Amino acid sequence: MISVKSMNPLLSILNDNRLTRSNFSDWLRNLNVVLNMEALGYILETQAVDPPGEDTSNDQLSTYELWSADDMNVRCYVLASMSNELQKQHENMKSAQEILKNLKELY
Repeated sequence: MISVKSMNPLLSILNDNRLTRSNFSDWLRNLNVVLNMEALGYILETQAVDPPGEDTSNDQLSTYELWSADDMNVRCYVLASMSNELQKQHENMKSAQEILKNLKELY
C-alpha cells in the first residue's frame, strides 16, 4: 500500500534542489517546507527525546518510539537530498540534528 507521505508532490523540491556546497540556505529552506508539510519539522527544532530507562512509562516509551521513527524519516530526507559526496560524509551520523549541526558548521 502506498502511503500519503510517499505521494507528497513537494518531495520533488528536494530532488530538484539537492544540497551542494554552494546552496545550503536554499536547500535548508526547501527541506523545512517538505518537513513541515510532513509534520516532521519538529525533529530539527526541538530537543531529542532521551532513550528509555528501566522505569520508563508506556507513554514515555511511545514518545521515544515516535521520535525515533520520525528522526529516521528526517535523516533519510536529509541524506537523500544531498550530493553523493555529502552523503558519504554524513551517512554514519546518528540523528538528523547531528547532520544539520555539522552542515551549519561547514556552511
